[in-house]
Amino acid sequence: MIEASLAELADALAAKKVTSVELTERYLARIDRHQGALNAFVTVDRERSLAQARAADARLARGERTPLLGIPIAHKDIFCARGWLTTCASKMLANFVAPYDAHVIEQFGAAGAVILGKTNMDEFAMGSSTENSHFGPARNPWDPARVPGGSSGGSAAAVAARLAPCATGTDTGGSIRQPAGFCGISGIKPTYGLVSRYGLIAYASSLDQGGAFARGAADLALLLNAMAGFDARDSTSLERPKEDYARDLARPLAGMRIGLPREYFGAGMDADVRAAVEGALAVLRTLGATAVEVGLPNSALSVPAYYVIAPAEASSNLARFDGVRYGYRAPEYGDLADMYRKTRAQGFGTEVKRRILVGTYVLSHGYYDAYYLQAQRVRRLIAQDFVAAFGECDLLIGPTSPTVAFPVGAQVSDPVQMYLNDIYTVGPNLAGLPALSIPCGFGAGGLPVGLQVVGPYFSEARMLNLAHQFQLATDWHRRAPPGFAAQ
Repeated sequence: MIEASLAELADALAAKKVTSVELTERYLARIDRHQGALNAFVTVDRERSLAQARAADARLARGERTPLLGIPIAHKDIFCARGWLTTCASKMLANFVAPYDAHVIEQFGAAGAVILGKTNMDEFAMGSSTENSHFGPARNPWDPARVPGGSSGGSAAAVAARLAPCATGTDTGGSIRQPAGFCGISGIKPTYGLVSRYGLIAYASSLDQGGAFARGAADLALLLNAMAGFDARDSTSLERPKEDYARDLARPLAGMRIGLPREYFGAGMDADVRAAVEGALAVLRTLGATAVEVGLPNSALSVPAYYVIAPAEASSNLARFDGVRYGYRAPEYGDLADMYRKTRAQGFGTEVKRRILVGTYVLSHGYYDAYYLQAQRVRRLIAQDFVAAFGECDLLIGPTSPTVAFPVGAQVSDPVQMYLNDIYTVGPNLAGLPALSIPCGFGAGGLPVGLQVVGPYFSEARMLNLAHQFQLATDWHRRAPPGFAAQ
């Protein structure tokens, strides 16, 4: 049962081969067994989860049938969930219990899914390794001495280790795709605005987007069907008809044009990653796709542009955490200004403070035009590059990350090197494009390699089609980390 797809779990629940309570208890037992090694979760509330499972079983007994009814799901601890601790893995919110549900949580609740718990992450989603968590780093189940990626590393580790059949994440510059690649699972970031950000604690509002993790692309389609939809409470939410993202899964790839950005296949990619990606391309060719070389000439500017825009937005978004209304407050202070200083100095971690300072600097008088406005102009050029590339192909593919997962602690003292892990993933966020990562092989040390797929706006169904057909022809997504296979 632990290795079953979401559709198989739904069929088993409908046929009464298992109850939601039994399924939830099975995953909770696995969390208990492996949490100490992986630190994938921040909060688990057994009684609350089982109460939701009992409610799902009651709906199933009444004859209700929906694709996610009774299925457990883990949520990144950046989504507010009523009655649950919602910490963003920060001391600043370590005791914050959300008084309302995020739109994504509402959607899954309406679908009958069961919350398994809240997963570990980089503090306020700022990081590429989940080492910036106030609750300690999460670990990669393929090698607990390695990082699971970030910022949604806890969600990725939980799905890879079979502690949850699926999980939510958020992606600001690669924070779903990079951990999916490092942990050997599938993860999708939809088109900006497709999934409401209401109740998602903001890092960089023009870049953040909710998405999902699962082992296979077919499962991602079911999750996206539940998550996507217009929400009037989010001014950036797109009002458009609902889609069935599973509609094209069985479509053959014959005639599909796959673009290979020459900038993604140059220097900087490790040889083991290159070999796995080229192997995946060979499989796609046997399935009928054709490859064409395309250019993204401004892609080298994506990381510097991102690390101006994202910190600028973060410095504004995190100004609300001041110790006045909620969250951490310094225990001793002289006056109001002293309370602000001490609260923020004590409540935020090193990386968050670094990005707030950078963001405040680039927005300051005298530097706004030179840095922030210039980065926004570069952002437009990057988006135009993607539009031009999609005039020559249907989808783009390339590596998700330039390397396999690196050791815990290896890049903590070198933030620039850490930022370069996002070299292939930040471009789609700057352009607002959908992108996903699927496992395509293994590299050094037997660690997973991810294949990134990027599509035009609202091409999620076509991207999932390519991913699903690739996964029908390969078994990389079915591989379990040693010691974490179904027991």
